[in-house]
Amino acid sequence: MVEQRSLGRSAFTAFNYVFLILISLLCLFPLIHVLAVSFSSSEAAAGGLVNLWPVGFTTASYEYVLSRGEFLASIQVTLKRVGIGVIVNMLLTILVAYPLSKEVRSFPYRTLYAWLFVVTILFNGGLIPIYMTVKYTGIMDTIWALVLPSAVPVFNIILLLNFFRSLPKELEEAAFIDGAGQWATLWKIFVPLSMPALATIMLFATVNHWNSWFDGLIFMNRPEHYPLQSYLQTIVVQQDLSDIASQDLDMLSEINNRTFKAAQIFLGALPILLIYPFLQRFFIKGIVLGSVKE
Repeated sequence: MVEQRSLGRSAFTAFNYVFLILISLLCLFPLIHVLAVSFSSSEAAAGGLVNLWPVGFTTASYEYVLSRGEFLASIQVTLKRVGIGVIVNMLLTILVAYPLSKEVRSFPYRTLYAWLFVVTILFNGGLIPIYMTVKYTGIMDTIWALVLPSAVPVFNIILLLNFFRSLPKELEEAAFIDGAGQWATLWKIFVPLSMPALATIMLFATVNHWNSWFDGLIFMNRPEHYPLQSYLQTIVVQQDLSDIASQDLDMLSEINNRTFKAAQIFLGALPILLIYPFLQRFFIKGIVLGSVKE
């Protein structure tokens, strides 16, 4: 009986591994294909000869992309946005989640405030009111138009306040007995103990700011102020390639639209691909710890 159960468990585990590997490969194939196209010759890409390996290997597309001032300017805007936006998101998330994690006897209106935040997930004012708010606050066509409208990520606040509530109450009580106030308790006890959850939220905030493109199109009046994803949207989706005709003809003979777009797409995804492995262990731990209570 025990042997049959062990055999069944081993078969189930093997099936899970095979299934997850296949799902992972399905997720990786499009990215590998884009990478292969970006390193292929223009003739091979135009003829549809590229699958998962470059044909006629060349770095001409990357040389051309990295020489374009518009692409480099959009990366600078995005890096600035991520740097400011993530700091603002993390600070406001911590400051809002901490009081909302308290019990009702410590914060009588906690439930009311919590529901006010939850309602914003279900309903919002719509695109026109948001646009008018940004316009009449005078931040149109500035980096703050990309940062402030999403400064308070309610979903991240809910994740963090639940993590705060899972921490032992004895730690907070001991801090109060030692004379620590709310600020000291937050920054010296809650924040250091919540690093897995904070790393998870930081990853969410970074990906959100890096991948956001629509707000750049509606809040930025000049293309040179577009963040990277808004710039890529105009190139890949709208196919606005009008300025390429004036570029070096020798370089254009070695690339085409497919290799040009593929190189930009991969360069746009590369930073997140490099960051995620370093935050993965915190990401997994942050999700799991919130569900375990003694």
